Amino acid sequence: MATSRRDFLKTSVLASSLLFVPNFLHALDRQGLRDLRDARGRRLVVVQLGGGNDGLNTIIPYRNDLYYKARPTLGIREGSGILALDKDLGFNPAMTRLKGLYDQGQLAILNSVGYPNPDRSHFRSMDIWQSGSASDQYLSTGWLGRYLDSDCPACLLPYNGLEVDDTLSLAMKGSSRKGLALKNPAKLRQLTQNRFIAQVSGAKHPGAVSELDYLYKTLAETASSADYLYQASRIYKSAVAYPNTEFGRNLKTTAELINSGVGSRVFYVSLTGFDTHVRQQEQQGKLLGDLSEGLGSFAEDLQKAGNFDETLVLVFSEFGRRVSQNASNGTDHGTANNVLLLGGGLRQQGILNAAPNLQDLLDGDLRYQLDFRSLYATVLHDWLGADDQAILGSQFERLRGLL
Repeated sequence: MATSRRDFLKTSVLASSLLFVPNFLHALDRQGLRDLRDARGRRLVVVQLGGGNDGLNTIIPYRNDLYYKARPTLGIREGSGILALDKDLGFNPAMTRLKGLYDQGQLAILNSVGYPNPDRSHFRSMDIWQSGSASDQYLSTGWLGRYLDSDCPACLLPYNGLEVDDTLSLAMKGSSRKGLALKNPAKLRQLTQNRFIAQVSGAKHPGAVSELDYLYKTLAETASSADYLYQASRIYKSAVAYPNTEFGRNLKTTAELINSGVGSRVFYVSLTGFDTHVRQQEQQGKLLGDLSEGLGSFAEDLQKAGNFDETLVLVFSEFGRRVSQNASNGTDHGTANNVLLLGGGLRQQGILNAAPNLQDLLDGDLRYQLDFRSLYATVLHDWLGADDQAILGSQFERLRGLL
């Protein structure tokens, strides 16, 4: 196959910038891929709320006078549609679909999740949550990427981790394997139909002995994965109504992949816009409505297909907001925050720990009750069956009886 150096370099840039292929190359066993269509293994869906969601106006301590003292105009009043839960806490009025899942025993809430010496920078705190590091530790791999690096059988597949987005987050990057970023299977397949990539994919090349051979293998593997995902995703088309938003569409794509039998173990979806320094109520209410409606539809979709019991959804944000409102009727960057868990396989449901202590603040911020890495350790070990200590680099106490 004759190809000019200029064409090769041009196509390599396209492939490396758009396809986000794994670093460690494995030969694709096509028969194994077909068999995975009927796999029923557990899967994890991570939903990232970018910008720092205000946890106190998400899970509202509506009978705590200190909450209203700190938020005289921003605090959401008891008569304004708060969706009562337990322990004098309630969902934001926009979260009706999630309240329904809570009532069905398919949702759990963890309060005041954080880490020692918290960082209020969006970028740094997100890196900490995505990498699973300490606040003074800098890692170039993510906690889910290191899971992909581990020896789980399904991790050998290059599409075992899928991020429904145009870019791949740090969370999904390992040292030897990475997740695959795609907006939808058809778009990914279209990208790999480039004439040069098609020629490379159909060609036979010797073992990798140079960077050129390495790229040949990478492109061929990516094209094979893209074709598999596209063909598999056509098996199931959702009839459930999702919000007509980017987040809703991304959740629908995720549900269609899961319900089509794609053998991926980890999925990653994001909803941004939570940096609510100014006029928070309207902005956050709209976003929480999108979150609630989207996840409600997602749960309905998976329930109808019989896949909700094997699916765990973890919803987090890089930090919460300060307890007191600011002068612009918003909130500034804070520390600890709530985490939501959804799924049909939860062994514990409801509110799992105490409400945030508004009498014991640290520099005006919530003190964390639970280290987020304990939650990661629980998910890795008890849900995904992985070696949490090896992946996180330290031993963290797991939450007993949760999963």
